[in-house]
Amino acid sequence: MESVMAYFETIPSLHRSILLVGGLSLFWILESPFSLFNFKYKKWQHALPNLFFTATTVLINLVLAFLLLNTSDWTVSSQFGILNWLPEFPLAIEVIIGILLLDFIGAYLPHWVEHRVKPLWMIHLVHHSDHFVDTTTANRHHPLESVIRFTFTLLGVLIIGANMGIVMLYQSLSLIATQFNHANIQLPKKVDLYLSYLLVSPDMHKTHHHYRLPYTDANFGNLFSIWDRLLGTYLPFDREKLVYGVDVFFDEKANGKISNLLGQPFQPYSKPTLEPKNES
Repeated sequence: MESVMAYFETIPSLHRSILLVGGLSLFWILESPFSLFNFKYKKWQHALPNLFFTATTVLINLVLAFLLLNTSDWTVSSQFGILNWLPEFPLAIEVIIGILLLDFIGAYLPHWVEHRVKPLWMIHLVHHSDHFVDTTTANRHHPLESVIRFTFTLLGVLIIGANMGIVMLYQSLSLIATQFNHANIQLPKKVDLYLSYLLVSPDMHKTHHHYRLPYTDANFGNLFSIWDRLLGTYLPFDREKLVYGVDVFFDEKANGKISNLLGQPFQPYSKPTLEPKNES
C-alpha cells in the first residue's frame, strides 16, 4: 500500500491523461458488443459537445490544482482534518476512510445540492440534457459546474485532512467509475444489482438520467452507492423503460449544440414535473 500511495502522490500528468483517454476508449469500444440501447445516432457527432466539456473540466481542474495541492499539504503539516484527528490506523484503513469521505463530500453532496438549489440546477442541466447517455456523457459538465465541484472537493480535502496520495487515488477511481456507469452497456441484471449494493452500477446511475421525477432526483452517488442507500435517495427503475434527457429542456437538437449548452444555465428556471404513477 505504501508504494501505491507513493505513486499517486506524484502521479505524472501523462498517466492521468492515459487514464482519461484509455477509460473513454475502452468503454467506447465495449458499447458496441454490450450496448444497452441501440441508439440511432452519429456517435462522433454526439460525442463532440461532450468531449468539449470534458476538455473544459480538465482545464479548470488543471488551473486550480495548486489550491488542491496547497490545501492538502497544509492539512498534513498542520495535522488538521478528520484523518489526522482519528486514532492511528493501518494505512489501508486510513486510505479507505479517506476515499469514502471524499466520495461523500466531494461528489455525493454537491450533486445533491445541485438538484436542490435552483441556480445550481440550471447549471447542472447541461449534464442531464444528453438524450443519448454513453461514456462520453460522464464529464459533460458546464464550466461553472466544474468550478462548483472543485470547490466541494477542496472543502472535502480540508475537512478530511487527506494527503495528495488519497486525493489522486480517489480522483482516478472516480474518473473510471463515472465513465463506466455512464457507458451505454448492460451487465446481467443480477450482477448489476449485486454490484449496486456497494458501488454505483450502470443501471443504478442511468436511473438518475431518466427524464422525469422522482428518478431525476435519485441515485446521486458517484463511486459508492452506500450514500444513496443510507440517506434514502436510492430508487430502482426498469432499465428498459429509461428515457434520457430532462423534461424541462427536451429539445434534442438544441441540447447537442455547444453554444446552447453554454447558455443553458442562464435560461429562465423551469421546475421539473412529477413522474406519472403509471410510469413508476
